[in-house]
Amino acid sequence: MTPEQLKSALGSGLLSFPVTHFDAQGKFAGDSYRAHVEWLAGYDAPVLFAAGGTGEFFSLAPSEIPEIVAAAKEVAGKTAIVSGCGYGTEMAVEIARSVEKAGADGILLLPHYLIDAPQEGLYAHVKKVCQSVGFGVMVYNRDNAVLQPDTLARLCDECPNLIGFKDGTGDIGLVRQVTAKMGDRLMYLGGMPTAELFAEAYLGAGFTTYSSAVFNFVPALANEFYRSLRAGDRANCERILNEFFYPFMAIRNRQKGYAVSAIKAGVRLQGFDAGPVRSPLTDLTPAEIDMMAALIAPYQRKAAA
Repeated sequence: MTPEQLKSALGSGLLSFPVTHFDAQGKFAGDSYRAHVEWLAGYDAPVLFAAGGTGEFFSLAPSEIPEIVAAAKEVAGKTAIVSGCGYGTEMAVEIARSVEKAGADGILLLPHYLIDAPQEGLYAHVKKVCQSVGFGVMVYNRDNAVLQPDTLARLCDECPNLIGFKDGTGDIGLVRQVTAKMGDRLMYLGGMPTAELFAEAYLGAGFTTYSSAVFNFVPALANEFYRSLRAGDRANCERILNEFFYPFMAIRNRQKGYAVSAIKAGVRLQGFDAGPVRSPLTDLTPAEIDMMAALIAPYQRKAAA
């Protein structure tokens, strides 16, 4: 898939980040993961992000990532697979090249590790990663890796395969400046946790689409909300927000890290043996799992994958 083809795919519908499945020993559970990805691909996701943030990229060894990407590609059919990528520049280059060999259609470049950096350093980092591969690259603007519009414009001039911008800051003023400056040069993805809560604001700021974490376990509901949002059906959006997303947010907010842990609990409740989260995250308590089970009961998967 060329960078332009990936850009088109990214902008064509609702996106998601499958959780990474682990067995009882904490190792990658390929069979369960493939069954889950195949199920998700059947809900018209144009792109799925393997080993991304919801996929616990931060707790994976770099050597595990190509195997996860290859497993996703094996069952994804027409759905493109974008891999997580990150850490320092040299490690990010190694990860990017390894997943390109494994068959990934592109990468999402997550923030580098630990330290703050000036714009010139961020520019050099993103440029080197982009120029190390031939497929499409999307940058993730958040935390210690917030690219300013002028820096992003320079990168677009230097890196034809830089095709996407994902925002996790929630700074609508900044992202509107980015979309106004860059126009259709990039595809824009809303990436706040539980993105549906911010989707209306992001689309109003010129963003193309957003990624849905809950798509992992209630894909039909996630698609219904997305279609209603696109159609301007505000009444149905508000109904789904009140019935599902705000109660889910309350569970998610009970502990740090539950933005991932609650998603993985939902996947397990839908019958996939996704296993536990890896440290430093923690799983939901039994009482919280009961809360999740009650929330998703109306959307229970009817048959095992």
